[in-house]
Amino acid sequence: MSGWKRPGRSGAVLYALLAAIVGALTSAVCSVQIERKRPTNQLGHRGLPPGGLIVVANHTSLADGVLLALAGQRLGRPLRMLGTAGIIEAPILKHLFRRLGFIPVQRRTAQAAESLAAAAQAIAAGEAIALYPEGRITRDPKFWPERSKTGAVRLALQTGAPIVAVASAGAHRVVGRRRKLWWLLVNLVRRPTVQMRVSEPIDVRTLIGLAPGEVATNEQVKRAADAVMGQLVAMVEGLRGEQAPDPLGVPRTDQPGNS
Repeated sequence: MSGWKRPGRSGAVLYALLAAIVGALTSAVCSVQIERKRPTNQLGHRGLPPGGLIVVANHTSLADGVLLALAGQRLGRPLRMLGTAGIIEAPILKHLFRRLGFIPVQRRTAQAAESLAAAAQAIAAGEAIALYPEGRITRDPKFWPERSKTGAVRLALQTGAPIVAVASAGAHRVVGRRRKLWWLLVNLVRRPTVQMRVSEPIDVRTLIGLAPGEVATNEQVKRAADAVMGQLVAMVEGLRGEQAPDPLGVPRTDQPGNS
């Protein structure tokens, strides 16, 4: 994979145009509610903070990528999404996604680390990148977040960028695990609500008590990943009004859940 390239003005116009079109189409099948921070908090009315930023979110549905990108637009930042190469490098969509600054991830390959290098380039250029720390759609039958991988935290430690967690609840009702087209057709009438909640920026070095110049151990990196996921799980609990089965994310399993 070649290095990340900034989309430029034409890419920004294309992103805004597509966001408007896709946003209108999305509003036909669901309602998205975003809980914003109060003006007295760090985020203020601007939504997401400026500068290099890492946005992490829980992953319950194929609809998540679209919903998260639209949320980023509402919060004032176009998000450069990290996503599976099977979608971002699909023949018809590859050039479009590259123009939008999206970053393909070669999952379970030796090239997977290249996506983090490209993300670091985007962050250095002052962009907001977005990824799912679970690395896949949750397999939990009740759609609770799974345990986090460490990529987002390692990227934060490498770049110094803060992490903002975006919790969501209800995306699995927009596009289900099975009969996806049927769900979309039904949702033209049902229009389920997707709720989102945005955290304050998280400084990973402060989170785990690293001194200036200190290099994190693998144990500290894992502890930081668990802590960030813990905040994300707590926000999902708040949106759903339920207690999660595990405060750090359910253990990963390869068994598919029910729709």
